[in-house]
Amino acid sequence: MCRLAAVALTAISVFPQETQDPRDKRIEELETRVRMLEERLRALESARAPEKPAPAAVTPAPVAVEPAVAEYRSPISGYMDFHYNKDRGEQSPGRLDFHRFVLLFGHNFTDRIKFWSELELEHAFVEGREEKGELELEQAYLDFLVKPWLNFRGGMMLAPVGLINERHEPPSFNGVERPFVDTVIVPSTWFDGGAGVFGDLGKGFAYKFYAMAPLDATGFSAEEGLREGRQKGFQSITERPAFTGRLEFRGLPRLSLGASFWRGRTGFDLLTVNPRVRVFEFDGRFSHWRLDFRGQFARAGVSDAGALNLALQRRTGVNPNIARAMRGFYWESAARVLPRRFPHDLAVFWRYENFDTQYRMPSGYLPLPQFDRTAHVMGFTYYPEPDVSLKFDYTILRTRSALFPSLHTVNLGMGWWF
Repeated sequence: MCRLAAVALTAISVFPQETQDPRDKRIEELETRVRMLEERLRALESARAPEKPAPAAVTPAPVAVEPAVAEYRSPISGYMDFHYNKDRGEQSPGRLDFHRFVLLFGHNFTDRIKFWSELELEHAFVEGREEKGELELEQAYLDFLVKPWLNFRGGMMLAPVGLINERHEPPSFNGVERPFVDTVIVPSTWFDGGAGVFGDLGKGFAYKFYAMAPLDATGFSAEEGLREGRQKGFQSITERPAFTGRLEFRGLPRLSLGASFWRGRTGFDLLTVNPRVRVFEFDGRFSHWRLDFRGQFARAGVSDAGALNLALQRRTGVNPNIARAMRGFYWESAARVLPRRFPHDLAVFWRYENFDTQYRMPSGYLPLPQFDRTAHVMGFTYYPEPDVSLKFDYTILRTRSALFPSLHTVNLGMGWWF
């Protein structure tokens, strides 16, 4: 097909013209592109062709051959997040923070053995024994591809829970900061060592099921829930592995539905109690015309929460007041307001969130109303290019406690990936 196009374009160009027509220049450009496509096709066909076996006595010299299928646009990918945050009504000044600098490295050993990794630097630099930043290896795993419906994965992996944890690149969500529900109830970014299976079941269904290192109950708190219980692959204690999984449905146009779970024992560092944590989440995304909708519900349960509080009180002298159940949900609507013919795009959005890290308390404990919170996040995301986002939002965070006034925050951000 490429050859026919090249011949046709060449035939058009040989007729003499009295003056230089702009269309001639365009035809010449198209000819050049066709020739480049032909060369590219020949190179790919050569790469796919099986090599003849070399004689036993001869060792063939290594030859660099371009892979037949390039899964990534470049050997190195990545994304960045740059934020400005200012709390209105507060005496503290605004804060500029290069929140994340992330590099992703991938390699195909064969067409069935693939490697992927994600190395993240948070808050610009790291200083020993100081809270000056974090350097984290969030992903580093091997995929062994067997069948579309059955493949194996092992290494440092993201827990497949929620909308954001596996898809947290800045252009993929609205708002400068990640949703509160995906920060507190689902402790994104949530990663650890493990292994498991994944695959495509057909008819729009796909699944993931992993055994991973568990959470550490000594890091749980009343305000941030499970967040500080992440071991993050640092000599993660795995007396008993935790199990996590996700089922997704994408069988209908513009609709995506998902459900996730996580379950594991978390008291390996405690002598008297070994609470089990269960997290359940379901989410959905839908697009219609120039409108986008997404929503998520998540609930976390902690067994033996009363005994856990007493055990931590004996260790630290302070009762952490950990709940036996935590819950959060949000709903987001967005409209893309620029016509499709425009090279750029602009999404205007509003998100409502409710999250309560003391939704249900163990016997003898009362919930603190400042941990039952709601948030309204409204703003826009401007895309000068699909992989580059300029963001603005205004966030109103309220609690049910009269002692804590509403917090109003202005946020500006830039995010991009490549």
